[in-house]
Amino acid sequence: MFKAPRGTYDILPSEQQYWRYIESKAISLCNLYGYKRIDTPVFEEGGLFVRTIGQGTDIVEKETYTFEDRGKSVMTLRPEGTAPVCRAYIEHGMHNQSQPVKLYYFSSIFRYERPQSGRYREHHQFGYEAIGEADPALDAEVIDMAWQLYQALGITGLSLQLNSIGCRECRPKYLEILKKYYSDHLSKVCPDCHTRYEKNPLRLLDCKQESCQPIAGAAPHNSDYLCADCASHFASLQKYLGILEIPYNLNHRLVRGLDYYTRTVFEVQPKEEGAQSTIGGGGRYDGLIEELGGQPTPAVGLATGIERIILNLKRQNIAVPPKPKPRVFVAFIGEAARLKSVSIVKELRRAGIPSEQALGSRSLKAQLRHADAQGAKVSLILGDNELQQGIVLVRDMSTGEQRSVSQKQVVSELRNLESN
Repeated sequence: MFKAPRGTYDILPSEQQYWRYIESKAISLCNLYGYKRIDTPVFEEGGLFVRTIGQGTDIVEKETYTFEDRGKSVMTLRPEGTAPVCRAYIEHGMHNQSQPVKLYYFSSIFRYERPQSGRYREHHQFGYEAIGEADPALDAEVIDMAWQLYQALGITGLSLQLNSIGCRECRPKYLEILKKYYSDHLSKVCPDCHTRYEKNPLRLLDCKQESCQPIAGAAPHNSDYLCADCASHFASLQKYLGILEIPYNLNHRLVRGLDYYTRTVFEVQPKEEGAQSTIGGGGRYDGLIEELGGQPTPAVGLATGIERIILNLKRQNIAVPPKPKPRVFVAFIGEAARLKSVSIVKELRRAGIPSEQALGSRSLKAQLRHADAQGAKVSLILGDNELQQGIVLVRDMSTGEQRSVSQKQVVSELRNLESN
């Protein structure tokens, strides 16, 4: 028997209300903040992600789904959403538009990693990017938008973790200091940290191994080595967050998992869960567009995992709008009534009234049981007597009461019931 591949799953009809609820809230928020939707291909040239995420990162070295297509081109299933949006920004000349260009997306993300709670090998993200402006007020807007999304969904108990990791001018000096500090502790860190020390030292601070925690915790703070511009940018961001009344925790170990970040980085975490259950995060990536061949262009964005949002909705017992149920179920007795029921269902649906019709050869009792199981509010019943009289029986499924209505007036009658 075939099953969904490990790390993937089916989103069943019973779960769809969570997805539609999140999507509707996110789209409303994007409209409020002036973001427009973009959809990028599910796979891109593999070099796009090597160049933007970084050769020494776990994502590129261990987690991407990369393959050679029939044209001998190396392709990679999208492991994150920002790089494809930036590629589209350059390819379609969006730098000629009024800046910043604000874009949002819903994407499947593919990473070959150990499946865990709220994170799968194919998972889904809602993300947005604001490209073409360096003002820290835009960083604050991106964070505010995320904060408002979680509030609109009703999720509580979240904390905002905030840091600045500097820019290409001031970061090299900090990395030298960080490496010097770690050089005295290499015998105590995990094998992955030995690799990070050589290839990507900033990620030493992000190690999740228990044995590495005390060393990372005592490491020099990047914020103490920011250049004047980065320090001013970070101070202004904190002022804006104060105006927006968004609480935050300064976290010197927060670096994010992608190489392209500069200056602002942030994560939103459930307080009781910690970084392993981060619900959303992002930051500024002022060098990414240029790295991909575009003009020097500042940018900032966020991505939030939809599965992890759903996990928190369920954990906090937050009710979401139920999936739509059929307003009307049409039952019949006899072949002639079956044909008429098809016609009535057609009229109801053309009039915008959600309807289902009985199928097969079940008894009337079985049909009504099915209508009840489907959550129908009203059932219409047709038999030989009703056909002769040109009527239909309208049955209230909650009370069992029935009354006769002219077949010609059934649509208007049901519309009246819906409005009352």
